[in-house]
Amino acid sequence: MTMMSSVLRMMGNASSLTRPKEILRNMNRKIYSKPPRNPIGVTQSFFVMSVFAVTMLTPAAWILHHLPEYRERTQQSPRT
Repeated sequence: MTMMSSVLRMMGNASSLTRPKEILRNMNRKIYSKPPRNPIGVTQSFFVMSVFAVTMLTPAAWILHHLPEYRERTQQSPRT
Protein backbone atom coordinates (compact mmCIF):
# COMPACT_ATOMS: atom_id res chain seq x y z
CA MET A 1 0.00 0.00 0.00
CA THR A 2 2.80 2.46 0.83
CA MET A 3 4.60 1.76 -2.43
CA MET A 4 1.49 2.54 -4.44
CA SER A 5 0.98 5.82 -2.60
CA SER A 6 4.60 6.86 -3.17
CA VAL A 7 4.30 6.08 -6.89
CA LEU A 8 1.13 8.15 -7.11
CA ARG A 9 2.83 11.01 -5.26
CA MET A 10 5.73 10.95 -7.72
CA MET A 11 3.40 10.91 -10.71
CA GLY A 12 1.46 13.85 -9.31
CA ASN A 13 4.62 15.92 -8.78
CA ALA A 14 5.76 17.18 -12.19
CA SER A 15 9.03 18.60 -10.89
CA SER A 16 10.33 15.13 -9.99
CA LEU A 17 9.71 14.02 -13.56
CA THR A 18 11.70 16.89 -15.06
CA ARG A 19 14.64 16.58 -12.67
CA PRO A 20 16.78 14.42 -15.06
CA LYS A 21 16.58 17.19 -17.67
CA GLU A 22 17.85 19.73 -15.14
CA ILE A 23 20.73 17.46 -14.19
CA LEU A 24 21.64 17.05 -17.86
CA ARG A 25 21.63 20.81 -18.36
CA ASN A 26 23.95 21.28 -15.38
CA MET A 27 26.31 18.62 -16.71
CA ASN A 28 26.45 20.29 -20.14
CA ARG A 29 27.54 23.54 -18.50
CA LYS A 30 30.72 21.87 -17.27
CA ILE A 31 31.80 20.73 -20.74
CA TYR A 32 34.11 23.15 -22.52
CA SER A 33 34.97 23.13 -26.21
CA LYS A 34 37.99 25.42 -25.98
CA PRO A 35 41.62 24.32 -25.84
CA PRO A 36 43.09 23.96 -22.33
CA ARG A 37 44.41 27.06 -20.58
CA ASN A 38 47.60 25.30 -19.48
CA PRO A 39 48.72 22.73 -22.05
CA ILE A 40 50.14 19.51 -20.61
CA GLY A 41 53.66 18.73 -21.74
CA VAL A 42 55.18 15.44 -22.84
CA THR A 43 57.11 15.09 -19.57
CA GLN A 44 54.02 15.51 -17.43
CA SER A 45 52.06 13.04 -19.56
CA PHE A 46 54.87 10.47 -19.36
CA PHE A 47 55.15 10.89 -15.59
CA VAL A 48 51.41 10.50 -15.00
CA MET A 49 51.14 7.45 -17.27
CA SER A 50 54.18 5.86 -15.57
CA VAL A 51 52.71 6.35 -12.11
CA PHE A 52 49.38 4.95 -13.29
CA ALA A 53 51.04 1.87 -14.83
CA VAL A 54 53.15 1.21 -11.73
CA THR A 55 50.12 1.60 -9.49
CA MET A 56 48.08 -0.87 -11.53
CA LEU A 57 50.83 -3.45 -12.12
CA THR A 58 52.51 -3.56 -8.70
CA PRO A 59 49.92 -5.84 -6.99
CA ALA A 60 49.98 -8.28 -9.92
CA ALA A 61 53.79 -8.34 -9.92
CA TRP A 62 53.82 -8.96 -6.16
CA ILE A 63 51.47 -11.93 -6.49
CA LEU A 64 53.36 -13.42 -9.42
CA HIS A 65 56.69 -13.02 -7.61
CA HIS A 66 55.41 -14.81 -4.49
CA LEU A 67 53.46 -17.51 -6.35
CA PRO A 68 55.97 -20.31 -5.55
CA GLU A 69 55.65 -19.49 -1.83
CA TYR A 70 51.87 -19.64 -2.05
CA ARG A 71 52.05 -23.01 -3.81
CA GLU A 72 54.36 -24.43 -1.11
CA ARG A 73 52.00 -23.31 1.61
CA THR A 74 49.03 -25.08 0.06
CA GLN A 75 51.00 -28.31 -0.46
CA GLN A 76 52.25 -28.39 3.13
CA SER A 77 48.90 -27.92 4.83
CA PRO A 78 45.90 -28.78 2.68
CA ARG A 79 42.64 -27.21 3.74
CA THR A 80 39.90 -29.50 4.99
